[in-house]
Amino acid sequence: MALLSPPAIDYGDRLRAGVLIPSGNSVAEPELRAMLPFGSSMLVTRLPLLGSSRTELIGMMDQLEAASKLLADAKVDVIVFHCTAVSTFAPDLAQGIRERIERATAIRSFTTADAILNALTQLGAKRVSLLTPYIDEVHAREAAFLQTNGFVVEGGANLGINTNTEMASLRPEAILDWAKENSHRSADVCFLSCTAIKSASIIEQLERALDMPVITSNQSMAWHLIRSSQISDDVKDFGRLFRNTAV
Repeated sequence: MALLSPPAIDYGDRLRAGVLIPSGNSVAEPELRAMLPFGSSMLVTRLPLLGSSRTELIGMMDQLEAASKLLADAKVDVIVFHCTAVSTFAPDLAQGIRERIERATAIRSFTTADAILNALTQLGAKRVSLLTPYIDEVHAREAAFLQTNGFVVEGGANLGINTNTEMASLRPEAILDWAKENSHRSADVCFLSCTAIKSASIIEQLERALDMPVITSNQSMAWHLIRSSQISDDVKDFGRLFRNTAV
């Protein structure tokens, strides 16, 4: 009888990332796993967040140290705080989140906001067309965050959606059509924001339609995660950003 080859199981021999995500987010994990090359694994812990109110967003950080220590128990190489709306809430909030995680665990950390800024810089963007599913005040805070960090928000739109569940219900095809209609063509980059919308599969279609780079929250995080960990593998099907090998 011929011996069967054992199944290939990815234990993260090159990179084991700990990721903190909102409790109501059902989209980030499958998208991130699709973008990470073999040898890169994710261990995920959730922090409470369902809606978009100021109280809920800030409250997501109440258990930050405790959740980070749980990931540290698994000997992860890096801890990522992965929520766009929280990490862009104020200009210095991402730095504060990083410092709290690193103080509690002594493990390198970054946030979604850090990854987005690095992605825009890597693409040489100055003018950003910002598209979000958020309610007005969250969208406005994100636009202000980008402007504070030296980018011009060149038009954009938001859908006025409050919860992760509603965001996850948007079909990729509907997001693609909406993005085509609302992207500002004079921008350098289209930023399709939010970790909770199913946007990964439409990145390259939208890039072709707009003739410009497209970044998303999950794509930016995956790119920054692997490139900042000195992994230069080719990642196909998820946009021009991955053709840049450095951070």
